[in-house]
Amino acid sequence: MSAVDELNKRNAIAELGGGEERIAKQHAAGKLTARERIEQLLDPGTFCEIDKFVIHQSDNFGLKDKKFYGDGVITGYGDVGGRKIFVFAQDFTVFGGSLAAYHAKKICKIMDLAEKTGCPVIGLND
Repeated sequence: MSAVDELNKRNAIAELGGGEERIAKQHAAGKLTARERIEQLLDPGTFCEIDKFVIHQSDNFGLKDKKFYGDGVITGYGDVGGRKIFVFAQDFTVFGGSLAAYHAKKICKIMDLAEKTGCPVIGLND
């Protein structure tokens, strides 16, 4: 498998968050996924995700074999009405969107980048 193919494979897995079954449960409950909420918020085609492939490092609580890209939060930037914003959305399909070390670091990184660039931050919680 080429490096590009491997990247495309990892990207497709990351896009599914906690997986198709958990996405279906969100939809059955009448809720959008974190990615869908970001897509609805931002101007089309402007979202640039940051730290998409981060994975938690915990072996506690049976998490050793439960690894999901993003660690339960989607972070990045895009435009709203043509204005640059930073955004994070906690992903309920991954561990209920619960806070963990890398999850928190990703949110802090987005807030730091927003402060440095003078852009607003929008946080989406489920």
